[in-house]
Amino acid sequence: MKYIGLVAVFAATCVAQYGQSLDDLPKIVDNSTSSLPGVEKYVLPPLPYPYNALEPHISEQIMKLHHSAHHQAYVDNLNNALSELRGLEEQGMIEKEKKEGLEETVKFNRGGHINHSLFWKGLVPTGTPDSSLQGDLDKAIKAKWGSEKKFSEAFTKTILQKVKGSGWGWVVCNVGTRDLSFETTRDQDPISLPQLVIFGIDMWEHAYYLQYYNNKKSYLKAIWNVINWKEANERYSACLKHVDT
Repeated sequence: MKYIGLVAVFAATCVAQYGQSLDDLPKIVDNSTSSLPGVEKYVLPPLPYPYNALEPHISEQIMKLHHSAHHQAYVDNLNNALSELRGLEEQGMIEKEKKEGLEETVKFNRGGHINHSLFWKGLVPTGTPDSSLQGDLDKAIKAKWGSEKKFSEAFTKTILQKVKGSGWGWVVCNVGTRDLSFETTRDQDPISLPQLVIFGIDMWEHAYYLQYYNNKKSYLKAIWNVINWKEANERYSACLKHVDT
């Protein structure tokens, strides 16, 4: 299997639209490797707001470390693993055990890159128009849960019960039924069809521990103040309009 085909397989395991696939994430052409010039590599997307913009709910210290260190590491490790796979395949020298190890590294870091890229877009400074529940999503949430408060309480309860250790909590929309629900994933596993991400919350300790220690409930209560409901509503609208291809 050639490298390009391998990447296609990895990408196909995620939604190929809406930021849930590697195909949706920014890349640059890398000419630094003389043996394989002109190869694209993934890059860390800039935050759509300053590191201190989510205070006091999420501290500047956490945001800076989370984005510039943790997310950057997922991007770097993804690029390095893909580059090593490419080099080995070009030489026709791939041992099964080595290949499987690199594929696991790609899978883990791909998920980390996808999940964090969605996470940043799903947050916004509090007090802005985008931080208020709105549109069709507002109607759908209130129709199913009765109020935003009951919705947030149900989400928090689900995440605290189901995320054991590291993982993610998600609000998703099924593109077939258009139904909203809660999902959790382990480690850096991403969400895939038929579920479309409305927004996700990082439940790894690096997302909250420096500020909230082991109090996950306080973290979830705080981050609710900086949800980007405009982005969430746009993603819900995309789910309502989704057509299978």
